[in-house]
Amino acid sequence: MSYLNKTVSYLGMIGLIPLVSCGGKGQAVPNEQSAPNVIYVFPDQMRNSAMEFWSSEKYAPHIRYKGDPVITPNLNKFADEAVVFSSAYSNTPLSSPHRGSLLTGMYPNQSGVPLNINSTRPFNSLRDDVTTISDLYSQNGYNCAYIGKYHLDAPTPNDPGNPGHYVEERDPVWDAYTPPEKRHSFDFWYSYGTFDVHKKPHYWDTAGRKHEIREWSPKHETDIAIDYLINSKGQRDSSKPFFMMISMNPPHHPYSSLDDCMEEDYNLYKDKTLGELLIRDNVDTTMAKAASAPYYFAQVTGVDREFGRLLKALDSLGLTDNTIVVFASDHGETLCSQGIDDPKNSPYAESTDIPFLIRYPGKLKPRVEELILSTPDIMPTLLGLSGLEKRIPRNVQGENFAPYLLTGENASSLPKSALYIRNLDGAKDENGKVISYFPETRGVKTDRYTLALTINKETRKLKEVYFFDNLADPYQLNNLKPDDYPAVKEQLLNELAGQLKKTDDPWYNEKILAGMIPYY
Repeated sequence: MSYLNKTVSYLGMIGLIPLVSCGGKGQAVPNEQSAPNVIYVFPDQMRNSAMEFWSSEKYAPHIRYKGDPVITPNLNKFADEAVVFSSAYSNTPLSSPHRGSLLTGMYPNQSGVPLNINSTRPFNSLRDDVTTISDLYSQNGYNCAYIGKYHLDAPTPNDPGNPGHYVEERDPVWDAYTPPEKRHSFDFWYSYGTFDVHKKPHYWDTAGRKHEIREWSPKHETDIAIDYLINSKGQRDSSKPFFMMISMNPPHHPYSSLDDCMEEDYNLYKDKTLGELLIRDNVDTTMAKAASAPYYFAQVTGVDREFGRLLKALDSLGLTDNTIVVFASDHGETLCSQGIDDPKNSPYAESTDIPFLIRYPGKLKPRVEELILSTPDIMPTLLGLSGLEKRIPRNVQGENFAPYLLTGENASSLPKSALYIRNLDGAKDENGKVISYFPETRGVKTDRYTLALTINKETRKLKEVYFFDNLADPYQLNNLKPDDYPAVKEQLLNELAGQLKKTDDPWYNEKILAGMIPYY
């Protein structure tokens, strides 16, 4: 029986297996080690509002906008067992920059990944010399597994099946094979760079073998993850804790047909009108993209089902009580809000606000948490929750919020803002390859306001301002004039200056808009 068929056979048995009585390779036993396991699940392009529980009486008061009319029963249950963040923020709401910050605890100017990765930007790739979260877990006795989309290595002509060639023929090349020396201590590998064909995904395994799959990618990835938990082929040392990242591509585009989602999920939305699905006050249902709404929400529901299967497997294997589980995303999706086609890479809440739920039974008290969580904070916080706070490298720019989450102490020192970043291609060489990035927009989000400043590429002068009162205007329909609110303007510019200095951002080093931003 093949690798996949063994797992599918298990899943056919109502998602449960009997626990064996002794340990060893190939046997499913509860971990007895004291260090917690960690599972980090992050579907791509899923906005915070796309979780059903936000529409419930219990959770709705914690956000200022309507929850999407989406069906997520497993996330609803998980939320009641977890710390649910209402203000998790994707500082650079693009796939690669977010992932670089997630793994390194650094902002894009330090991680090596300021832009989305493809072959036109060879300089733009996760640094080999940086210590990532997986490196640290591995150094401290963990098995580390990566499953799904990676999108952190600049494509090179290194196809294992066709040496000297890229893994795809299109120009620019987006997909990539990550060789062992660039996997940052992930000893189990089942991944790809980026490839947006949801029902015909492919993956390279630990040995570099390519697997062409003909089923919906989140289902297949969950099969692989559950088989890793079962440890049917000795994928891991069952005496060690494990750190596993599962990066699902949906609800990332495309979302336009049944090729992109499961029909059973689409059937839940197909008879609803656009007005019933796209309920945000800032949405433009006349856009061509509006027709994608039932497919997008179907993908979300499908991701929820696979997440539920994973949680059920943890229960059946006796791993739940000693496993930290995170459900998150890399960035959001505008889905016709603001009338813009770009689903991400903007300072609007639909792009920047992401799910972040973390469950640690017996350690973290379930609640809704208003802490403004930035992407670089995730890595040190997870290490802190795992008892590895002393191992966090000094060059990590994020904050370890584990002590606060565990005890509630030092709340007065929590951040007042998050930094917003948008970068574009910079200079090019004689071959047309991008060799630098242009720091086009910087801004801050506080508990009430969003301010973002965009500069002209040639003059470095102010080009555009985004300024919203998110309390009075949660859908960001009214772009205010900062000069009409001098006290708030001063406060936000001071916050921005502090964030730019703290992160050693190019704006701080070049003193961009020095006449406006109070650098010190």
